[in-house]
Amino acid sequence: MKLRNFFQFASLCWIFASSPLQGADLIVRGPLLHFLSDPFETSTLEEERKSYQYLEDGVLWVSSGKIKAMGSFASLKGELPKDATVAHFPDSIITPGFIDTHIHYPQTDMIASYGEQLLEWLETYTFPTEKKFTDAKYARDVSKFFLNELLKNGTTTALIFGTVHKTSVDALFAEAEKKQMRVVAGKVLMDRNAPEYLRDTPQSAYSESKALIESWHKKPGTRLLYAVTPRFAPTSSPEQLNKAGQLKSEFPDVFVHTHLSENKKEVQWVSELFPESKGYLDVYDRAGLLSRRSVFAHGIHLTDSEISRLSKSGSSVSFCPTSNLFLGSGLFRLMDLKKANVLVGMGTDVGAGTSFSMLQTQNEAYKVVQLQGQKLSAFKALYLATLGGAKALDLDSVIGNFSVGKEADFIVLDLKATPLIARRLKGKRDLAEKLFVLQTLGDDRAVRATFVNGSKVYPAK
Repeated sequence: MKLRNFFQFASLCWIFASSPLQGADLIVRGPLLHFLSDPFETSTLEEERKSYQYLEDGVLWVSSGKIKAMGSFASLKGELPKDATVAHFPDSIITPGFIDTHIHYPQTDMIASYGEQLLEWLETYTFPTEKKFTDAKYARDVSKFFLNELLKNGTTTALIFGTVHKTSVDALFAEAEKKQMRVVAGKVLMDRNAPEYLRDTPQSAYSESKALIESWHKKPGTRLLYAVTPRFAPTSSPEQLNKAGQLKSEFPDVFVHTHLSENKKEVQWVSELFPESKGYLDVYDRAGLLSRRSVFAHGIHLTDSEISRLSKSGSSVSFCPTSNLFLGSGLFRLMDLKKANVLVGMGTDVGAGTSFSMLQTQNEAYKVVQLQGQKLSAFKALYLATLGGAKALDLDSVIGNFSVGKEADFIVLDLKATPLIARRLKGKRDLAEKLFVLQTLGDDRAVRATFVNGSKVYPAK
């Protein structure tokens, strides 16, 4: 081993064993990339460059789980603690942790299930799988695997569906608390058009959700938040949706998380079930479920008036390209929603989504946009997975970039993760090309390290 590489290795071992929670500051050196503004609001490459900051030799100084300073190594080296050991990550890109704005943890064990579109897929695979979450031990086991898989793929924050069972959410939050992850999750509300073994009632949905909110939402010492979670309009009666609206009214800072306009047959079904409504979105609107903290997954078949209403209400949409392609649901109109100033994040939507990797999700997003005769730059894709996701979740005051005072969730992406990536990028200096290759060819192998709240959580010690 060369002497220089030995010292770098020793430095990494020291810093990986350290933790801000143990009183030691964390100093990380390497190429830093984060967003300052929305690149979708730009019209030229020069303007797009102003939306992000890239420091080829940068430093993150983390103290007590927060960003204390960020800048070039040359500008900060005189201020760093004299006895600090610097973890140096050459041949990498250090970015904020990925933010997954729509995912189902109970569907982990049914990912890659063959051959159906949405409604048939729910009946054939989803409902029987979710029945297992009556068992608290099973829920704990899946929760642990699921969260570890997120961290392995560089996802540090996620908006997550549980099942109709209260135990599913208790198990998930308990495991997330141990890992100090910022997780938003909720119990599914579902009182009709589902197997009897998965139904609740309007009152039990309200009572159990309220109990979970009081137990977990903003629990001191955690980074946990609650989402009122109707599965989708067809599986909730008007009475249950109104109860969901009551919860949102009583606890204004909780989230709303549900599905919207994913499949044409689904949209038609909603019009039959709610004939008094002006459209799918209006069903939720009448129940008081549109807000700055409302996140609607998919939104493929939205009307122009629905897009306008989403924008005016400050609600967000989660773009889930892998599941949209896998279930044959359609092509998300990303550019139309962004032009209308709708907040958009990116979601893997496991288990209809086929990968936990946000890099692979960006890969599929590029293709969805390409199929519509448009282009999604590597920077715009990364924005959706970081600061864009934070804005979609109304959490950009605490996560999403490297601004001083924000929570220190970040990942190290390896530019030599695989022989193919290393060969493809040999001698390349263009940042856009590096990012695009990582997004196209990368997966969990490209995530060299994941840090949550200033502590390394992947690879495990």
